[in-house]
Amino acid sequence: MAIAVLRTTAAALTDRGRKRATNEDAFGYSIEHGAFVICDGMGGAAAGEIASSLAVDEFLRVVSDRRDTQSNPSPGEENIPEIIAEAVNAANEAIHSRAERNIRLSGMGTTMVGILVEERQAWVLNIGDSRCYCLRDGRLRQITLDHSLVEEQVRNGRMTSAQAARSPLRNVITRAVGTQSRVTADIMQLDAEPGDLFLLCSDGLTRELADNRIEFILKVESPLEDACTRLIQAANKAGGNDNITCILVRIG
Repeated sequence: MAIAVLRTTAAALTDRGRKRATNEDAFGYSIEHGAFVICDGMGGAAAGEIASSLAVDEFLRVVSDRRDTQSNPSPGEENIPEIIAEAVNAANEAIHSRAERNIRLSGMGTTMVGILVEERQAWVLNIGDSRCYCLRDGRLRQITLDHSLVEEQVRNGRMTSAQAARSPLRNVITRAVGTQSRVTADIMQLDAEPGDLFLLCSDGLTRELADNRIEFILKVESPLEDACTRLIQAANKAGGNDNITCILVRIG
């Protein structure tokens, strides 16, 4: 039986926000290889920008190389979790080794959130507090779980969401790419449906906009480029305290 391959379209936009002098977010995607990724860097001087750019480049390089090598695979032949793990490890090694060679870059790292699309499956990965959402049938659902100190306290019942939003520790993440010699991504496999709209974003968006506000913006029928613009404009209007990046991926 033939398996229908879903078509994807995408758009992306990044903005340094209203308060930051530089933009430490990076993004990249390849429609051809069904790969989409956002990284939000951290570190002194230009280290955050270097970390996020390295991570995006390495992730897409590995995914593209692996998927080109396995051109026209039989259904189920590709081991997507293995490809993701290899790509994450390459990004982690690139950042960690660069920091070890240059003391000015010591401690740099980045979050990572991404999607790989294969036939009717979407594989979501994340490290840190950049997020993936899915809008399906008019309802927005958060797919990823933040690797942050306050969100883990909320999940353990030790802090309310309201307390987490006000906590001075809300910027502390518990997992990042490049800060240690090894890192593991959370990986989730989803059945993709025609009409699904995936949102990848850095926390510069979600810190400013509640999920219901994001849902409202995404439910308006418009080109994906316009939706990205409206999301970033809304986040800047709400404060724009951080860099803001989003990728929208529509499953056709």
